[in-house]
Amino acid sequence: MKNIVPDYRLDMVGEPCPYPAVATLEAMPQLKKGEILEVVSDCPQSINNIPLDARNHGYTVLDISSRMARQFV
Repeated sequence: MKNIVPDYRLDMVGEPCPYPAVATLEAMPQLKKGEILEVVSDCPQSINNIPLDARNHGYTVLDISSRMARQFV
């Protein structure tokens, strides 16, 4: 994994899908340009859904780790 230092962390462990993806999309507009959000989820679909949703809304996905589905957007 790249050495990414997130500005914010969204801990969605224990939350069923689609809540992690929904919460991510709700949090993203709150960030300033260049800020990084780390999303942590144990929902199996999140590793696919969150990056897809983020890209579809114009956000950049910096990294995806399958260890507990850590994602940086």
